Amino acid sequence: MSDSASGSRLQRLLGKGFSIAAGIGFVIGLGILRTPGEIATTISEPVPYMALWVVCAAFVLLSLLVVAELIAMTPRTGGIYALVAHAYGPYPGFLIGWSDWVANSASMALKAFVLAEYVALLEPRLDPYVEMIAILVSTCFAMLQLRGLRLGATIQQFASAIIGLIVITLAAALFYGAFAAGGPVSVPDVEVPRGDMSWVALGTVVAAVVYTYDGWYAPSYFSGEMKTGARAVAIGSVQAAMIVAVLYIVLNLAIVVSVPLGALIGHELALAGAIDAIYGDGAGTIVIFAAIFILLSHQNLQYMVASRVLYSLSADGLGTRRAASVNERGTPAVAVLITWGLTVFLIAIGEFLLLLSLVTIFFVAMYVGLVVGVFRLRRQEPDAERPFRAWGFPVTGYVCAAGWLGVALFVAATQWMSTVYGIALTLISVPVYLYLKRRRQLGEDSLSEGGGAQGEA
Repeated sequence: MSDSASGSRLQRLLGKGFSIAAGIGFVIGLGILRTPGEIATTISEPVPYMALWVVCAAFVLLSLLVVAELIAMTPRTGGIYALVAHAYGPYPGFLIGWSDWVANSASMALKAFVLAEYVALLEPRLDPYVEMIAILVSTCFAMLQLRGLRLGATIQQFASAIIGLIVITLAAALFYGAFAAGGPVSVPDVEVPRGDMSWVALGTVVAAVVYTYDGWYAPSYFSGEMKTGARAVAIGSVQAAMIVAVLYIVLNLAIVVSVPLGALIGHELALAGAIDAIYGDGAGTIVIFAAIFILLSHQNLQYMVASRVLYSLSADGLGTRRAASVNERGTPAVAVLITWGLTVFLIAIGEFLLLLSLVTIFFVAMYVGLVVGVFRLRRQEPDAERPFRAWGFPVTGYVCAAGWLGVALFVAATQWMSTVYGIALTLISVPVYLYLKRRRQLGEDSLSEGGGAQGEA
């Protein structure tokens, strides 16, 4: 497999700085603004609350230190599609790739809609136009991508830096509030509840925190466009994950030293509740502005990600050939436009949550698969070049595989409808894949008989 298509190739224009920015920008989302409130309903004491964030950060970072070997061995654009296809072959790659493209499109639709709702919170007169604002935002970022890879990458590096600064600023505001008050502020009529310590409740909060770190593989979507090669992508992914882990731990430490955990419960944006508790009602509005900026950043990055998944699928004959083309500015323009069409359609019909639930099970299975894929390639390709070797392998591999398997089984048991949907979609995907495979073979045979151009996908 190569990153060539229809006589065009993705351009190697991106530096290591972008891989770090992509990792930070993809991971830090609304989860860190919301999840503390969800956790507080179950884990009500500061020490175990902080321990949960630290342990989950360590687990995700350890997973990345294992999977980075696979990332460094896969020097092509496509993210988890390329990684899964390399480790397991075309069909698993096809299943994950199309799920990933749909999930990113649905996620962009959801985030554009939520962004518009936050704008309407700030200006209630815009409430009747939420859907229109969401479509406008999505359209603007799609058009931005058509301006070229360099522009999108530059914007993302700037945006990721600002997001990091936002997290630091929120943490500093909370620390200052605690310092000024001589400890956690007193919040009237707020008590920390006795947490629900059932296995289901604990599993839910563990999964919630782990998914707050989700996106640690994001730089791999651009491996075929990195000037410094796939090893730099692997290292950039690890560095980004370390930065995010530090930011998350510092922010949550600021929370537990500044406000009772009970103050976070019931707030859609828990951080807004914490800021309000310290500085008075209305101060948390700053968190809404932060959320809007983060959501805008995600529109930019996810358009870059989703279009490259569709491009890579199409370049391998698993999509429309038109999507496997690159314009003179290094952008898979047709893939961007198709992605925009699906995203706007989902905004218009409002079914983005359904689609996200349909593909959930594939992603929890994927995390297990990425770790196991390192074992698989160690056995099948023992002599292959490994620019980055998994840290502490195979012990770390067993630990991470067991951990992700536990998360996957918990999600499958508690979100059983997603499991049913996943099985149904898998069954449906088989004839679709066989059709596309047959079409690709016929196309290759036709080119061979006619002396077709080499290098085409």
